[in-house]
Amino acid sequence: MEKATLANGCFWCTEAIFKRLKGVESVMSGYTGGQRKNPSYEQVSTGTTGHAECIQVEFDPSVVSYDTILDVFFATHNPTELNRQGNDIGAQYRSAIFSHNDEQKKIAEKKIDELNNSGKYEDPIVTEIAELSSFFPAEEYHKNYYDQNRNLNMYCQVIIDPKIKKLLSQFGSKVKDEYK
Repeated sequence: MEKATLANGCFWCTEAIFKRLKGVESVMSGYTGGQRKNPSYEQVSTGTTGHAECIQVEFDPSVVSYDTILDVFFATHNPTELNRQGNDIGAQYRSAIFSHNDEQKKIAEKKIDELNNSGKYEDPIVTEIAELSSFFPAEEYHKNYYDQNRNLNMYCQVIIDPKIKKLLSQFGSKVKDEYK
């Protein structure tokens, strides 16, 4: 098993997306990239801790490659927006890849170069690449948030549902059968 730690907006969205991929064993929402030890959701939400909402994905590289994980990452958010994703504004919602080793860093740098040179985006990608220093799991009530609150919270329906549809349309063959 390998791990990937990614930040691309609200972790309710990213957890819901990545848990659906074949080869992904677990997805944990959390915080990384800042200075405060064991931050709370309320503290991170202020934008003063330096942390980003993120997910840590544990995956089987014989089923899903890190390269594919990054393809899904870039396809399901706007990597050209600095310190925001849609209505979520602040550095805690930044686009970032927190590498676990030099190989992940090289793959991420190559992927960003390819995307910037492809003309896919009008603006340059602003995704931060940093070495993972620490990861702090989010509070229990954030776990599996989308699946538990899809019909109760309009945010899930308005923001997350379209991301899931995009995942299914672009990566349908890589999605676990129970989520199709």
